[in-house]
Amino acid sequence: MKLVARILITALAIGLSALILGSHMNIVSNDTTLGAILATVVVAVVYGLVHMVVKPIVQLISLPLYILTLGLVSFLINALMLWITTLITNQTWFSDTPNWGLEVNGGFWWFVLAALVISVVQTILLAVLPNKVTD
Repeated sequence: MKLVARILITALAIGLSALILGSHMNIVSNDTTLGAILATVVVAVVYGLVHMVVKPIVQLISLPLYILTLGLVSFLINALMLWITTLITNQTWFSDTPNWGLEVNGGFWWFVLAALVISVVQTILLAVLPNKVTD
């Protein structure tokens, strides 16, 4: 139950972030509502897996930078995790146009802003929900 709640919270955070950032962050799917929901959930699963597998390794390697910048490098690491998620979910491997996935347009700082918005929305959603769901 905890895992499903976390995935749904992440999916909702990514969806709301795509709405907030407008044309700079887009969830690519077919034009149906079900396709958009499924694409958002799949992107949330990939985002969670990247955070679970890759982020601890990058944090360990960048530990001196965490100490030097008093933790501000975490914004850059979260942007890197979002970039990796867009690389994985961008389905141009199989065809010229992506069928589903996450796109962040506009460069590096938009990745940083998108990761910041996703983190803030996730924090707000986790604070609003009862502890029985997320614990």
